[in-house]
Amino acid sequence: MPEELNLSNLKPASPRKDRKRVGRGLGSGKGRYSGRGIKGQKSRSGSHKMRAGFEGGQMPIYMRLGKQRGSYSKDAMPMGPHRTSTVPVNVRDLDRFDEGAEVTPETLAQIGLIRNTRVDVKILGHGDLKKKLTVTAHFFSASAREKIEGAGGSVTALKEVKQKRRRKKAATTPAAASAPAAEAPEDQPQSSAEPEPQAEDSTDEPAATDEPAEE
Repeated sequence: MPEELNLSNLKPASPRKDRKRVGRGLGSGKGRYSGRGIKGQKSRSGSHKMRAGFEGGQMPIYMRLGKQRGSYSKDAMPMGPHRTSTVPVNVRDLDRFDEGAEVTPETLAQIGLIRNTRVDVKILGHGDLKKKLTVTAHFFSASAREKIEGAGGSVTALKEVKQKRRRKKAATTPAAASAPAAEAPEDQPQSSAEPEPQAEDSTDEPAATDEPAEE
């Protein structure tokens, strides 16, 4: 590097590479077809601006593959356009508040536990809580509710958790269950009430002997 810099000895810190100039004749090496080949979609202008996932018109892979099982509704979290994600806050983080303080989403944002109040807050039960607090949030887990109330505090939910409807199975009534059992004996063949005639006893007849009868 020269001791004194001036306009005559200035040069870039890293070597420069000239840009590729296409369509400047056959002698340039990138003439005629400009490196794009002959015909086809990729030889046209605008062919390199296709959206992500486009496969030239054939059925794309995200439509060919099977979909995962699961619900697709407003209550499904966090899949689909109906995203219902929440910001988690554990009960161990609530120890920053003073005894008997009132905890709300606004106070959580003030101390930096959440960024803002635009997203719903859910209180989770990781950790321990030893202070009596009045906590107000959108959702509570079962363990968090138990720990807050166990420390003497109170819980106020801003939103109610919707219970999913379950299909009721057809319950068999006792009368319907006993009906087949009562009809079962009728299917069996009835036994005759009259007893079968027994063979006559042959003891009353005289026994046959080989001795000739006396005259």
